[in-house]
Amino acid sequence: MQKPLTILTLALAAAFAVHGPATAQVAGGTTTTGISVVESTQLALGWSVKKTLLGKTIFNESGQKVGKVQDIIIAPDKSVSYVIVGAGGFIGMGRHDVAIPVTQIQDQAGKLVMAGATLDLIKAMPQFEYANDNARRNQFIATAEKDITRGKAKVFELEKKASAATTEAKAKIDLQITALQVDVKSAEAKLSELNQAAVNRWKEFEASVSAATARLRKSIDNAKG
Repeated sequence: MQKPLTILTLALAAAFAVHGPATAQVAGGTTTTGISVVESTQLALGWSVKKTLLGKTIFNESGQKVGKVQDIIIAPDKSVSYVIVGAGGFIGMGRHDVAIPVTQIQDQAGKLVMAGATLDLIKAMPQFEYANDNARRNQFIATAEKDITRGKAKVFELEKKASAATTEAKAKIDLQITALQVDVKSAEAKLSELNQAAVNRWKEFEASVSAATARLRKSIDNAKG
């Protein structure tokens, strides 16, 4: 049995746009719920984005894998317009995200099917990028690079102090220098991984870079010299 993704459109639209506002409960009165019986039926028939769609493999009519669902795009009018499909990642290759109209994907006995699709066809489509995502990526990288530069400057400052310090003080400063150098190298390595990845995959490395630069900032603050 085939079920088009337009059912998902109805379900999410019902969740975002109810028929009339909910009213407060009054003693001796009745309560108006925020969703009608019709909308409840639509939601029951619809798909759970988290459980049924996100991360699920999309096949063609021959049973070949052509990609995975990475996201759902909801238009300003609250309709679901596109499914963001990532091709390549499930076979160890760099992922290539594309936007597919929901009308082109169907549910066939619990399997998501895009008729006529192939992996090569998906990968040949224009790359999908979120609006302003490149700007956020560039800002994130610039902030990380600034932290790394601060770390290197602090190492240089401590090395100068160590050269003029007493033996006991120098030993303490040397420990701080070593700790800072380790954190600088760690942050540089994580940032390098992000820079070497495909532009659209930068968020996969965001957490590890953030953790590394956070440790570096803490080491800078703790290095009093």
